[in-house]
Amino acid sequence: MQIKYMLLIFCIFGAMASSGQTEKVLAPDAQSPSPGIYTYVEKMPVAGYNYHEYLGKNIRYPDNARENNIQGKVIIKFLVNEDGSISDCKVIRGVDSELDKEVLRVVKSFPPWKPGMQNGKPVKVWYTLPIFIDPQ
Repeated sequence: MQIKYMLLIFCIFGAMASSGQTEKVLAPDAQSPSPGIYTYVEKMPVAGYNYHEYLGKNIRYPDNARENNIQGKVIIKFLVNEDGSISDCKVIRGVDSELDKEVLRVVKSFPPWKPGMQNGKPVKVWYTLPIFIDPQ
C-alpha cells in the first residue's frame, strides 16, 4: 500500500516539475528553412511610420478589379530582417491575382522597419499583415 502512495506522489511531483519546461514561446520558427528566423520575439518589429497610409497612397487598384468591384482581405507574410529591410514576401490568402500582385508590389517597396529584438539584438522575424482592399 505504501508503495502505491509513493508512486502516486512521485508521478504528481514529476508532472509538476516537467510542466514548467515545456513552454517555448520565444524560439526560432520551427518551420523556417533557416535557423535564426523567429515568429515571436521579445520586441516585435514595427514600421516606424503609418503603413496604412503608405498602402493607401501607393496601391494602384487594377482596372479589371475596379470594374468588377473585386475587394477583400489579402493576407501577406514577409520577413523583417535585422536591418529592418523587407524580404521574402508571400501571399498567404489572396482575393484576386491582380490585387494580390499589387499588394505584394507595395509591401516589397515598404521603407525599412524597426527590426524585432531578441535578447537585446536585432533578429529576423516573420510578420503577417492582413490588408483590406476596396476600390474606394
